[in-house]
Amino acid sequence: MTLIKSISGIRGTIGGAPGEGLSPIDVVKFTYAYCEKMKERRPKASGERYKVVVGKDARLSGDMVEQLVCGTLVSCGVDVVKAGFASTPTTEMAVVFEQADGGIILTASHNPKQWNALKLLNERGEFLNAAEGAAILECAEAENFSFADVDSLGCMEDKDFTDAHLDAVLALPMVDVEAVRNAHFKVALDAVNSVGGIIMPRLLERLGVECICVNCEPTGEFAHNPEPLPSNLTELSEAVVANKADMGISVDPDVDRLALICEDGKPFGEEYTLVSVADYLLSRVYDEALATGKSMEDIAAPYSMATSSNLSSSRALRDVTEQYGGVYNASAVGEVNVTTKMKECGAIIGGEGNGGVIYPALHYGRDAMVGVALFLTNLAYKKMKVSELLATYPHYVIAKNRIELSDKALIGKIMDAVKTAFADEDVNTVDGVKVSFESRKEWVHLRSSNTEPIIRIYAEAATKEAADALAQQMIAIADKVLASEA
Repeated sequence: MTLIKSISGIRGTIGGAPGEGLSPIDVVKFTYAYCEKMKERRPKASGERYKVVVGKDARLSGDMVEQLVCGTLVSCGVDVVKAGFASTPTTEMAVVFEQADGGIILTASHNPKQWNALKLLNERGEFLNAAEGAAILECAEAENFSFADVDSLGCMEDKDFTDAHLDAVLALPMVDVEAVRNAHFKVALDAVNSVGGIIMPRLLERLGVECICVNCEPTGEFAHNPEPLPSNLTELSEAVVANKADMGISVDPDVDRLALICEDGKPFGEEYTLVSVADYLLSRVYDEALATGKSMEDIAAPYSMATSSNLSSSRALRDVTEQYGGVYNASAVGEVNVTTKMKECGAIIGGEGNGGVIYPALHYGRDAMVGVALFLTNLAYKKMKVSELLATYPHYVIAKNRIELSDKALIGKIMDAVKTAFADEDVNTVDGVKVSFESRKEWVHLRSSNTEPIIRIYAEAATKEAADALAQQMIAIADKVLASEA
């Protein structure tokens, strides 16, 4: 059994002893600590009520964990709005719709069915920052509990926020519902037997898109590995080709990640989900500036011609951004770090290379629904096949490797050796060590695991061979360090 406690929440496999798996006791402790810190963060006058939204994906343990979380919230004197089956972005937006004090999402994202997790939101429907997460961990471990008396218990109500979420997506000025309807698209959708099978077909129907459903029953019995990677999407690729669909759409169990399949059944590439959406938004601003004579910054307002993604995401976003005269900004890995950077630079769009699109005009959270709506609008305007659209973007390949160590103390020594070896290159130490080779448009990023003595290596170049070679350079440096320590 596995239980991982981190500043971003608590996740683990269902079952086992407390502290070894995601047991009922761990769920209660963590939910209680979340309530305590929420009340400290948002003090209220006597008699004023606290409210928290709780949503879940369709995994098998969802009902059980939901009952524990909601019961604990009520016992802490907090009113609960149960969103039921709801995507992560839907729950995030529901916090705002309800003017709630926070939210808890019950999902282990792309992890297999035996996993579940509590993802914690603030009053803006955004993930807690590192300091807030650390404070909750400390409170949970203290086990100093004090619950509300019978006259102060919270209340529970059920609400479905699916249509409210979709209304907000379709009302965005950059989403052209009429253009998408007139394009008469046909798509195949793989929702991996979770909540994407509820919300995504409804979105496509409202956009006038014919939807061929693959694994769309929200049973929680995932038909394949739920991470939306090409190796897990062979059934979707076959469905696209067999049905002569214009494209395939794949989402993970909580619908915050979006991966696409071209009309020929080949992967669009999850790194290019964000790139394509950014290209569309930036091009719209650029074209309007040319047509009206206004500045791009005035047209983009209240945002700027800036984009952001994490350090392990493709350089293609930077290339596309600079093509329109914009500025690219890199953040540390993690959604909360990306959104923080986006707010700092006023980014019009941002996200992560895992298929996570964050469009602040809607909300600061990864959202596959807004990603689909913007992508289809772009496709309708450009009147291209999906494969043809992909061919217009800079081509890069990312190789992923890892170094397994016997001692965490070796991580720092290896990182220092990499920094020394490439001191003449562009070295970024915001999150691990990233070395950029500007003349070749290549980079390599080394990050340590939070839970294991592992260094993850991400390398990008124009070809897989070049990316692999770059990663092997890092492994060779690590081998020298290990040999010197032996």
